[in-house]
Amino acid sequence: MLDKFITPAIKPLLKPVVIILDKCGLNADKLTVIGFIIGMFALPLLAFEFYYGALVVIILNRVFDGLDGALARHQQQSSSAGGFLDICLDFLFYGAIVLGFALADPAQNAVAAAALLLVFIGTGSSFLAFAIAAEKFSLAKPQFKYKSFYYLNGLTEGTETIAFFVAFCIWPQHFSLLAYSFAVLGSITIFTRIHGGYHTLRQINNDE
Repeated sequence: MLDKFITPAIKPLLKPVVIILDKCGLNADKLTVIGFIIGMFALPLLAFEFYYGALVVIILNRVFDGLDGALARHQQQSSSAGGFLDICLDFLFYGAIVLGFALADPAQNAVAAAALLLVFIGTGSSFLAFAIAAEKFSLAKPQFKYKSFYYLNGLTEGTETIAFFVAFCIWPQHFSLLAYSFAVLGSITIFTRIHGGYHTLRQINNDE
């Protein structure tokens, strides 16, 4: 929900770093992989309850996630391949964070983590399934023109996900409550995406 407001605000802040990275000869795909590797260190850190260390790693991963797209646009190398790599590694990263909390305290966190992972499957699949159809029908991307594929927004997007991840790390003793709360919000996103996507595509088919 907040991505369309947050992303334009942080883009100017990334520009100086992007220029330096470009001069160093890096490309967006390398940044995506580096950020993913850094982010995956959160899994063992969370499992062993080093929550603030995991928080630092999560933030670094998100910084790299912002920089890779900005660098691709700066170098005029935005591509479907890069977008595909980015979204796949993002979802793996998201799942790893939830798994880390489940491993940290299985008795307390496992069921809540499983519920949240189920919601992640729903939000991710509805998001990507519509993107395939949007590409087929060449739908315009009015709110996210810079994205490499159609970005179907919802109540819980990247900004909200990271906000909850930060909350998980600051208040790990309340992970279950926070995870269930996030799962409820994510369920609303699933419903709106499926409902809106279905009726949008049905209308397109009727108009043909």
